[in-house]
Amino acid sequence: MQMYYTRAHRLKRRSAFLSAFLSVILATHFAFSATVRPLKISHRARSLKPGEVVLMTVRSAMPLKEIEGKLLERAVPFFSSQDGRVWQGLIGIDLDVAPGTYGVELNGTRQDGVSVQAVRRLRVKRKWFSTRRLTVEEKFVTPPAEELERIRQESETVGSIFVKVSPERLWSGTFLRPVSGVATSSFGSRSILNGQLRNPHSGTDFRAREGTPVGAPNMGRVVLAADLYYSGNTVILDHGWGLYSYFAHLSRFAVSEGELISKGSLVGYVGATGRVTGPHLHWSMRLGGARVDPLSLVAALSGVGG
Repeated sequence: MQMYYTRAHRLKRRSAFLSAFLSVILATHFAFSATVRPLKISHRARSLKPGEVVLMTVRSAMPLKEIEGKLLERAVPFFSSQDGRVWQGLIGIDLDVAPGTYGVELNGTRQDGVSVQAVRRLRVKRKWFSTRRLTVEEKFVTPPAEELERIRQESETVGSIFVKVSPERLWSGTFLRPVSGVATSSFGSRSILNGQLRNPHSGTDFRAREGTPVGAPNMGRVVLAADLYYSGNTVILDHGWGLYSYFAHLSRFAVSEGELISKGSLVGYVGATGRVTGPHLHWSMRLGGARVDPLSLVAALSGVGG
């Protein structure tokens, strides 16, 4: 009888010890889990200033089936690597964004249905833009009355294109420069034309001789190929997900509307049509409605695959 009591006592003590040990292990596990961030976020950009493009990367310990971002009420789509653990998205800081700290809200869903959220704060710094003074034909500063309706319609057409967000991402990897010529630092510069102040220059100009071939910086669909009053022969490429390339002042086209063209394909040829002081290529971009410097996109995606 005494031996049975001793064994039972020992078994009871051993059970109590194991329970206490497991409690410590579980408590440690949950305490550790609470400190592990479900999402690790980083960003890459030439700088955090108006007109810049930011590449944001989100890493998750558990595979995600989707993740969405939002900045300044604008949606930021993300694409994923094959395993769903690494996601990337492009953020455009518009030319008119004021200095300050802005939060990128991230909402993801794991494969098991669990939701994960995070906020990445971006501190946008002030940027000073230069002023350029140009002399152009007077009709491009004070258009004749008979051209006003044409200008209005063209502005509405272009504006209606830029507000659309195509559901398919056509672009991938790095973006190429459309010509090999030297790029000026003209993006965002305040323009004074024939002594009159005009809107900031929302593109980057490339020095190139007339007739120089212009290549597509990435895959895209031609959504406009037309002669516009101010920008002359113009081509707009829709790269998908609200990302557009706008090429102006071409001498002639090599594509037609509705055509899907691959990276590096011929778009047209450098010219001097529209409001210009000489032959050059004007390349501007819209990203989720934001006016961004094309060269900042080239820099942000340099060496990036997918």
